[in-house]
Amino acid sequence: MLLITAVPGHAQTGTHVFARDFAETRTAELSFFLPDDVSYNPAIPTPKEVLGFNIGEWHLRHDLMVRYMEALAQASDRITLEFYGRSHELRPLLLLTITHPENHGRIDAIREQHVQLSDPQRSGDLDLSQMPAVVWLGYSVHGNEHSGVNAGVLAAYYYAAAEGEAVETLLRESVILLDPSFNPDGQDRFVSWVNSHRNLNRLTADPANREFNEPWPRSRTNHYWFDLNRDWMPLQHPESRYRLEMFHHWKPNVLTDHHEMGTNATYFFQPGVPSRNNPLTPERNYELTGKLAEFHAAYLDEIGQLYYSRETFDDFYVGKGSTYPDFFGTIGILFEQASSRGHIQESQHGLLSFPETILNQFLTSLSTVAGTHALREDFHAFKRDHFSSALDEARRDEVKAWVFGAEHDPARMYHLSDILLRHQLSFYQLNRDITVRGQTFRAGRDFIIPTEQPNYRMVRSLFETRTTFTDSLFYDVSTWSLPHSFDLQHAELNSRMFGSNLLGEQVQAETLAFPTGTVHGGQARFAYIFEWDGYYAPRALNDLLRHDIRAKVANREFTLPAEGGDRSFARGSVMIPVGIQDACSPDELYAMIQEAARENAVDFYAVNTGLARSGIDLGSPSFSSLRKPEVLLLVGDGVNVSEAGETWFQLDQRYNVPVSMVETDRFDRLDLSRYNTIVLPNGNYNRISASGRENLSRWLNSGGVIIAYKSAINWLVRHDLASAEFTAVSSSGTAGEMIAYEDAGQLRGAQVIGGSIFRTRADLSHPLLYGYRNPELSVFRNSTLFLAPPQNAHAAPLRYTRQPLVSGYVSPQNLQTLPGTASLMVSGSGQGRVVMFADNPNFRAFWFGTNKLFANSLFFGHTISGVTIER
Repeated sequence: MLLITAVPGHAQTGTHVFARDFAETRTAELSFFLPDDVSYNPAIPTPKEVLGFNIGEWHLRHDLMVRYMEALAQASDRITLEFYGRSHELRPLLLLTITHPENHGRIDAIREQHVQLSDPQRSGDLDLSQMPAVVWLGYSVHGNEHSGVNAGVLAAYYYAAAEGEAVETLLRESVILLDPSFNPDGQDRFVSWVNSHRNLNRLTADPANREFNEPWPRSRTNHYWFDLNRDWMPLQHPESRYRLEMFHHWKPNVLTDHHEMGTNATYFFQPGVPSRNNPLTPERNYELTGKLAEFHAAYLDEIGQLYYSRETFDDFYVGKGSTYPDFFGTIGILFEQASSRGHIQESQHGLLSFPETILNQFLTSLSTVAGTHALREDFHAFKRDHFSSALDEARRDEVKAWVFGAEHDPARMYHLSDILLRHQLSFYQLNRDITVRGQTFRAGRDFIIPTEQPNYRMVRSLFETRTTFTDSLFYDVSTWSLPHSFDLQHAELNSRMFGSNLLGEQVQAETLAFPTGTVHGGQARFAYIFEWDGYYAPRALNDLLRHDIRAKVANREFTLPAEGGDRSFARGSVMIPVGIQDACSPDELYAMIQEAARENAVDFYAVNTGLARSGIDLGSPSFSSLRKPEVLLLVGDGVNVSEAGETWFQLDQRYNVPVSMVETDRFDRLDLSRYNTIVLPNGNYNRISASGRENLSRWLNSGGVIIAYKSAINWLVRHDLASAEFTAVSSSGTAGEMIAYEDAGQLRGAQVIGGSIFRTRADLSHPLLYGYRNPELSVFRNSTLFLAPPQNAHAAPLRYTRQPLVSGYVSPQNLQTLPGTASLMVSGSGQGRVVMFADNPNFRAFWFGTNKLFANSLFFGHTISGVTIER
């Protein structure tokens, strides 16, 4: 047990008395928050002097927060302010560097020396006792968990204004990096709601009050409704990418991640559940987390705040803000504060005011800095040892490298390379051909990532598969293997297979560039053809269709004379005939084709005859005409926010498809004739009335395409809009047995598929599988909806194999149920089609390998014939 002697005192205790008064006065003086054992520099502006109100009296808009931080930086020689990026909605992302003025004069040297801790070749000679601690204080990655942002403002004021020998010493021996808002778009969505529903005279604490009940999609998420606290690894959003660049620029000792939880909770700080720690994280990480926890406890004890640790929350998924740092020698700390969700709300512990929630987050910010400062030599030693021990572990690992590639899709490889480089991983072009277990990898085309590097643990985390665990409960997903999420050809290399002569040129961020396609054969007299393998082939097609260019898709293979000799084209190849276009001239068409090739990394082939050497001719009825997607995405209450957002992101960011998003309670009044595709994300659609369902049925019968996910399938089947049957989960074998009360939650939780990877078998001749060449496809599953195999064997072109588990946790009962069930199925009604996904192909925007399943349903769904289940 540490002896913590410097806990700051507070003149204000008894916070629930404060809450009672706050309901009437709506006033939160600065003295409520600040320690009273130091004086404060009057030259430093208080929040009220800049904002016009005290922290906690109103929820703070992002622009006002920025204004105050700018004022602090201007007034204090302890602070510099850097704008390091912008959010989707162009709000600035900012980082304050807070330290002693003397340190600011040599801040680059301090940073460079600190970063040396992560380099085993240069860290051995460092004098750890002379190095300042580096602490990153990060707040409110979830927009409606707003106490963090406001605590960050208070922390900035405190470290700018507090005076005294102890503060001077701490700042001289510490560098504080303060990031006040991880999610500014969600922050402002939340602030707008709660401030506009705040009583102006006497605050309302009734939990039913409108102030505490945001409308769908609420404001936890970013612009596209993604949870940014799951994006530290995928890095699909600018907020995450910019933040990670700054993280690796500094590589701090500790990073905090301040959250909120339910109103009736207390306060949580890590360590979390010991059995749910990531097995790749060194045990010393959790020991130091426990030492910091003693500081948090001491600070909260001072005001009588209830708290807990070692329960509820885990430290497993590498994409979370409190876990990702653990892989880089940084101690990530999760804080969870009971949320007032507005200005004051009733709870089982009495009234909970917004200022109280801020106070707790502020105090644990101070405790983190104080604890890291006190233990800075331990933290420096841990960071140094983290990277040197990683090399030792890599040398003991039987896996010496992974080799991987995507022969027909350079764009997919570009995106994977971008992710790996942003995580500071070293990988190389393959220097010579190699064959591993029947798979051949080509020099100059494919890549190799060795395990023996300082970031070994991150390499293994991203590339490994894992099926054994010490616990059956997971707060989030249990696996995230990138070779599977990108659908790559890949293989492990052991010491017998691996040698340094396999390593070609190292891939560098400075030279990584998005690939470009070309038009082979120049301007065509008859047609242009491109294959569907490329990740951005759907975007290329959509851009052409948006210019009213006529296009057809081949449903059979064919071979044509082309530049350099005959060329064969697979099913799913798209043809742009020259002679039937009336929206542009041949010269204008050629210019469009060139742009489509260049912008989408897709190769087009010019052909000057419609007569095939073999297979179908270009005028064959085995070509289907394509139509421009006119998409309606149903959203609103009952719809899964994340999966709706993932669909929106895929359409808007990846395919350039404009999408109309309409609330389910408005569906009954819609004119559906303007749409040809309706997407129903996972959710409950009971708000749609009988007349709305009749309207949908007529639209479907006339040729519309419905794309439905998971529980949306249940709703369609229940209302006779699709045909499917479901398979019940095999019995757990516990019926009638006595089960200990304390084990009930564990048993229920073990039946949840929180997120695992499974193996499916694909019918590559089906339009929904166009663009795939390997009949074995890994899919991500996080539900227990099982689609029974249909009587029409052709209606389920993607099914789980007999031994489907690739990576992750699944209960024996669910694993027994899964084989043979459908991951993807088609139902027919009149001229319309319903494409049913048991799994989410767009999960968190990093499942590049299954995105094409969604694209195929979007562009080819209406072409499916003769293989559907008729209602």
